[in-house]
Amino acid sequence: MRYWLFKSEPNKWSFDHQKKAGAKGQEWDGVRNYQARNFMRDMKIGDRGFFYHSNEGKEVVGIVEVVAEAHPDSTTEDARWECVDIKALMDMPEPVSLDAVKAEPKLKDMVLVNNSRLSVQPVEPSEFRLICEMGGLDPGTAMTG
Repeated sequence: MRYWLFKSEPNKWSFDHQKKAGAKGQEWDGVRNYQARNFMRDMKIGDRGFFYHSNEGKEVVGIVEVVAEAHPDSTTEDARWECVDIKALMDMPEPVSLDAVKAEPKLKDMVLVNNSRLSVQPVEPSEFRLICEMGGLDPGTAMTG
């Protein structure tokens, strides 16, 4: 299993919206960055990720799971763009802010710290575990279900 971070502006698509999408999940559509698209192409069903509110809040607010592997993005007819489907799994009991992530020396190499504009990004298992702990979530539950 691999771990990821999905960024969304909460006024456009919030974690509450994601939770309302239910078990079928929702396309992570509209991504128009090649690196982010390529990360989605690497995802497998069952991979876990953080749901991150960007712009407003700038914090990890929940855990999601990939429920469909890369497929054409339904918001464009341009075949270059693909997306995955994700579903909400659980809230982060205490959202973890970007400031808190940047203040943690063990997370200094995290993509979020060094390339915070990338909308879909990989997260190392040790980073995933630590952020879960920072948010008051049992890493074992968040990482494996």
